[in-house]
Amino acid sequence: MASAERQSKAPFSLDSYHVSEDFGFILPEPLEELPPYYQPWMDIALRIPELVDSHELRSHINKMPLLSSKFLQKHRELRLAHLALGMMTMGYVWQEGEGDTVEKLPRNLAVPYWEVSQCLGLPPILTHADAVLANWRKKDPEGPFDMENLEMLVSLPGGDSVRGFFMVTLLVEVAAVPALRSIPTVINGVRCGDTEAVTRALEDISQSIQDMTDALKLMHDYVEPSVFYGIMRIYLSGWKDNPSMPNGLVYEGVQTEPMEFSGGTAAQSSLLHCFDELLRVKHEAKSGSFLTRMRDYMPPAHKKLIEDISSQLSLRSFVQEQASERLNQAFHLCVTKLLALRSYHINVVSRFITVPAARARQLREKNQDSNGETISRAPAALEERGTGGSGIMSFLKTVRDQTKEALLPKTSRDIKHHS
Repeated sequence: MASAERQSKAPFSLDSYHVSEDFGFILPEPLEELPPYYQPWMDIALRIPELVDSHELRSHINKMPLLSSKFLQKHRELRLAHLALGMMTMGYVWQEGEGDTVEKLPRNLAVPYWEVSQCLGLPPILTHADAVLANWRKKDPEGPFDMENLEMLVSLPGGDSVRGFFMVTLLVEVAAVPALRSIPTVINGVRCGDTEAVTRALEDISQSIQDMTDALKLMHDYVEPSVFYGIMRIYLSGWKDNPSMPNGLVYEGVQTEPMEFSGGTAAQSSLLHCFDELLRVKHEAKSGSFLTRMRDYMPPAHKKLIEDISSQLSLRSFVQEQASERLNQAFHLCVTKLLALRSYHINVVSRFITVPAARARQLREKNQDSNGETISRAPAALEERGTGGSGIMSFLKTVRDQTKEALLPKTSRDIKHHS
């Protein structure tokens, strides 16, 4: 009883998890400039697409001064530094495609990148937390948070499709904010048996997940599949489970043994992890272990939130114990909307990866470069894999199918008279 009383005195809240009321997991108002000492980094980071295009990025980075990270004091400074160094790292490694990768990241990039990563608790590779959550500004600060008014701070090769890809992903995160805000209401409602509060919060979460799916649909308007597949995708690839870099990457001046890190992937977004833990979606061993490993690519406070949601009283058991049709329906709708979001994501991946991969294979077999040159430059190693290193379609379908398992047995949804 004492522990239950203690629980009720300290309601679950998002305050300690670096989650913003207005922006969720997104970094509010990211910095656009580092202190002047770090100008050599920003001078290169802001020119990555053109320097890759002219094959000069590696030589520019090789000549960069080795700067100390100790003048980066504030969280936003560290996040901008991690973004800039991460984008430079991806450009450096993949400048010449998968045929001419590097075995070593030079000391003047590797050492400060490692130090900044240690400060933030993030790995020294470009993550979702960098490229999406901390990589945006409004063109008009007073204007709306929409595609027309958003741009990236640091970019990669691929032109408008790069902006489209990262900013649409950002809008999916924005759409999830009301759902995130509702999670404490669900947890606290379960703790004190407030069926009404839990029901309303679940209805809000369902609407928010629907809004995420609607935001994801913008990919088709703002990203060209052949550009995503043929140009952009390699720059999101890592050096773990990647046949192009089987030995990983040596971070010079950090350690002599090569290290392996996964590339950027939607599985590094904390959103679906939170929903899965709340709704008790259980993933099978292989996909589950990949998802759990992706939590090491999130800001530590966000990873902690996911873990803390998983240790709460079971919402699913609560729903089954209450004889409320409306609560049952609200839970059912939540799982259904999450299922629909995952199914739609499979649809997007098919259009942006599976279909171009098949075309790239045909082109290689015919050996013709003349038409479809962009797509034939795409990395063969990534044809069946996600940038995070997973076998992409089988992984996504498994995860979707496991979501179905979270639906309540039909009988418990058929209670009509007690609601």
